[in-house]
Amino acid sequence: MKILLLNGPNLNLLGRREPGIYGTRSFEDYLPELREAFPQFELEHFQSNHEGELIDKLHEVGFSYHGIVLNAGGYTHTSVALADAVAAIGTPVVEVHLSNLHAREEFRQRSLIGRNCIGSISGFKLESYKLALHYFDGQRPKRVGFK
Repeated sequence: MKILLLNGPNLNLLGRREPGIYGTRSFEDYLPELREAFPQFELEHFQSNHEGELIDKLHEVGFSYHGIVLNAGGYTHTSVALADAVAAIGTPVVEVHLSNLHAREEFRQRSLIGRNCIGSISGFKLESYKLALHYFDGQRPKRVGFK
């Protein structure tokens, strides 16, 4: 199963940007741990600070991959175009956030993207990605029959 881990603006600075909110680990440091924990998935990672590149990536994989884990960063609260791109594709999307959006500033408490996702996970720092992958793992076809 192919799963895209799609990260938006400023997530390239994880580990250095506001560590009290986002933690001290970079995503590049965390990715091998995800791959080890979920060997059943072919995990692809893509990060961009540019809205159009995120939309292009959604269009590119949105009809062929089994799932997308999307951390749209600040675009979560502002991008109608990104929300429309998620709505337009057939691949299920789980929205993730490192911080608890409901404990943040008022403008961060609203997601334009969430309504088009199958679920949203926030507040568990990098572990939010693992929780999303656990969801997709539960969606895999299971073998049935007798031993």
